[in-house]
Amino acid sequence: MVVLLGSLPVTESLKLCHRVVDGLCGREPPHRGDYGVTWSLTEWLELLDSLTAFFRLAVGNDSSDEEVLAGLSDVSSSHAEAVLSVLKARREEIRRALLDRTNSISSATLQDFDWQLKLALSSDKISSLHTPLLSLSLDVRENGALRPITMEMNREELNTLISSLEAANKVVLQLK
Repeated sequence: MVVLLGSLPVTESLKLCHRVVDGLCGREPPHRGDYGVTWSLTEWLELLDSLTAFFRLAVGNDSSDEEVLAGLSDVSSSHAEAVLSVLKARREEIRRALLDRTNSISSATLQDFDWQLKLALSSDKISSLHTPLLSLSLDVRENGALRPITMEMNREELNTLISSLEAANKVVLQLK
């Protein structure tokens, strides 16, 4: 719905785009009242959502100028150039805001890992076991301190861990 941007003069569109980026970066977002009765409430919300998503995707995907302009093919070239100029001027600021948003989920980061595959042949309860076990050692940095985490998992637990990590990766990719 970026096409709604064409309802404003180019200079006003430029100001609106900067205000949208301000909102994306945690500062004061644009207010509908500042733009009179140009759009209905639904159109206003769609415009804000589409501009915010457009800036996130363009920065998250590290889109080239040509890709950005191709994504704005439904607006006039002067409006597309205005959006592109805002993106070029504030790309690093948007990238930092997206990284901060991602990092706010957790301050812990994985520094290193090591794994070993073992075969448990027996236990004190069962004489013949033959169960593969994965020993996973993680070095996690949280608030500046390195914390070792060690766990041992059977096949089912490993599959659950892999599924959880894949789901977490999807969430992180959506935040970009």
